[in-house]
Amino acid sequence: MNLKSVPLIPTVLVAVAIAIMIALGIWQLGRADEKTMMLARYQSVSSEGEAIPYPATTEAIEENLFRKVSATCATVLSMRGTAGTNAVGVKGWSQIAKCTLADGQQAEIALGWSRAPQPPEWEGGEVVGILASGGKIVADPPLADLGPLAKPDPADLPNNHMAYAVQWFLFALTALVIYVIALRVRARKG
Repeated sequence: MNLKSVPLIPTVLVAVAIAIMIALGIWQLGRADEKTMMLARYQSVSSEGEAIPYPATTEAIEENLFRKVSATCATVLSMRGTAGTNAVGVKGWSQIAKCTLADGQQAEIALGWSRAPQPPEWEGGEVVGILASGGKIVADPPLADLGPLAKPDPADLPNNHMAYAVQWFLFALTALVIYVIALRVRARKG
């Protein structure tokens, strides 16, 4: 293969694409380290002891995940049942109330577990529970005469960043192999 037969613009475009894919792979490796540290921090949090007030900002929610929190559901906006697991691993329904809290924020409260999908009667009030992903409070103890839900566990949070990094590196390698094959085919025809 002669260097003069290598097209400049397609080669530059492929090189830039490969460089971007490698950079994304390296970025994902960094994210994997960050996620590992975050999960270790969450694992060290105790869900026992004194409850803290429900956090006021998204950042504060992230910082306090898996801690015991308290809030007052001033108004129940809606109720729904969604797939859930109880404290001993039995599948059923997690009964979720969307509430306006006493401070004006809105939050979802997982009231407890039931075998039936129909939401229970619940008018709101004081809630104590574990702060789960998305700012949801998993009531502990359960409310509305429901059974206890499985406690939120940081081990359930995925850390897929290493797999994503491998994907980006494989995409870069695939692009390189395909481009080399295309150049060889072009050289044979030319």
